[in-house]
Amino acid sequence: MAVTAENRWGQIKPARGLMEIVDFATRSHARAVIVLVVVALLNILPGFFAIPPTDRDESRFAQATKQMLETGDFIDIRFQDTTRYKKPVGIYWLQAGVVKTAQALGMRDAATTIWLYRIPSLLGAVGAVLLTYWAALAFLSRRASLLAGLMMATCILLSVEGRIAKTDACLLLTAVAAMGAMARAYLPEQRSRLQGAWAWTVPAIFWTALAASVLLKGPVIPLIVFLTLVTLIIVDRSARWILSLRPFVGVAWCALLVLPWFVAITLRAGDGFFQESVGQDLLSKLFQGQESHGAPPGYYFALFWVTFWPAATLAGVSTSAVFAARHEPGAKFLLAWIVPTWILFELVVTKLPHYVLPLYPAIAILIAGVIDARVLPSRSRLERGTIWWFILPVVVGLLGLGVLMFVGRQFGFLAWLLVGASMVMGFRAWQLYRSDGVEHSLMRAFVAALLMGAAIFGAVVPSLHLAFPSVTLAKIMRESGCSAPVAAAAGYGEASVVFLAGTATRQTDGAGAAEFLRGGECRFAFVEARQERNFAQRADAIGLLYSSGPRIEGFNLGNGRAVTVAVYRSGGPP
Repeated sequence: MAVTAENRWGQIKPARGLMEIVDFATRSHARAVIVLVVVALLNILPGFFAIPPTDRDESRFAQATKQMLETGDFIDIRFQDTTRYKKPVGIYWLQAGVVKTAQALGMRDAATTIWLYRIPSLLGAVGAVLLTYWAALAFLSRRASLLAGLMMATCILLSVEGRIAKTDACLLLTAVAAMGAMARAYLPEQRSRLQGAWAWTVPAIFWTALAASVLLKGPVIPLIVFLTLVTLIIVDRSARWILSLRPFVGVAWCALLVLPWFVAITLRAGDGFFQESVGQDLLSKLFQGQESHGAPPGYYFALFWVTFWPAATLAGVSTSAVFAARHEPGAKFLLAWIVPTWILFELVVTKLPHYVLPLYPAIAILIAGVIDARVLPSRSRLERGTIWWFILPVVVGLLGLGVLMFVGRQFGFLAWLLVGASMVMGFRAWQLYRSDGVEHSLMRAFVAALLMGAAIFGAVVPSLHLAFPSVTLAKIMRESGCSAPVAAAAGYGEASVVFLAGTATRQTDGAGAAEFLRGGECRFAFVEARQERNFAQRADAIGLLYSSGPRIEGFNLGNGRAVTVAVYRSGGPP
């Protein structure tokens, strides 16, 4: 098996039904792009507009962006009065650009419309799918490259990241762009084509993508590139191909793009940004689990079978064929992309599922290559793993329906219909794997993934009002009749409250909430149950005149606990 562009690994005869989509898409790059965009949108858009701001990261990113728009300061990064220097400025600029555009078009309440802040993630996810297809073309036929793109387009982890207003979907885009360009410089038959305009276009893509990744999340993608580079140099005992990337000009271009903001933030905050982002955030993750996110080695391997579903089901079946091709240039490059970084991430103490997302496109390309080469082992024990196409929709679907009924207190006919259809497609993908072929079964698994995503994110999650108490609290303020209401949060200081209720929302305790109400009219206090006693005692001590509002029962996604928040308003009963 050769993972190269010259050896096209054979062609697979057109199949019936769903395979007509593949046949349609492989007739031209334009058609492939259309199919990939449509599938990616079908995977990400359910719930994109309906799911409220989530805690904690999404609301923190959105609130920091909102403050940039409020202050007009696009250099500093703040969450209320505290600096937020864990990540560079890239994602905030992208989000601010979208919201600012919506405001210019006359959209009311754009600053607190969370789906606007998610648009960069949506575009990043779709762009990453298209770039996976582009990167795969350096290794595979158009048909196999399309399969690799579809694997990413239906991937569960990308589906989640594409609908959350934070960095990782955009970061994936920069990773695939950089690695796709790097592959074209490394593979001999691709490097020979870097003539004329392409001699500078591919290096420009590489270095621009690296610069964008640094502005998004610091050294993460350069680290992956470095580990890949070092691995290939050690294995090949040669680094001459690196000259195709125009390193001297490229480094200067990358610095030109990156340094202005880093100089500006250094002039503003001294070494404060680097102390917080590198010293407190990055380096501390290597040795201790931040915010209870520590996990032992093997965490990503165990999670992979869910986060990269449905394509992950074929990863085990493809292992022997990939191992056999490990010395060939294409497979060698892809394994160098995956293995050293995966090992490093498994050794780092702090672990979050999305950390290994930049490695998934390489896995997709390897699996697609094995399928295209028609070298999957027949009647292997690992084939039994295709039952995972059926089991996951059953487990996740039934859990989702249970949460919808017992937490959301709804039956949700549409959710039942979508979950049932997902189970059927997953079952058919598994049962007809041998008779209809791997491609046709994989297409059924893709449909099962789209149906399950629509059920969970489109029908179940938006119905879980108890999981989003901040929405109810902000609504109470908006409907109070006050022109400029302000709030204090005691014991429930989640970022979503600040984003929805306003930047001026004070984070305090029960006694501080009582003092806050004494400060004027149209003031609200959101007091969590454990702070109510302190609130009442201080209110009595200062003779506070206030009125009691509703008690909001909910579930705090930020810490995974049930929460009860009492609403109080300054002044006596109307």
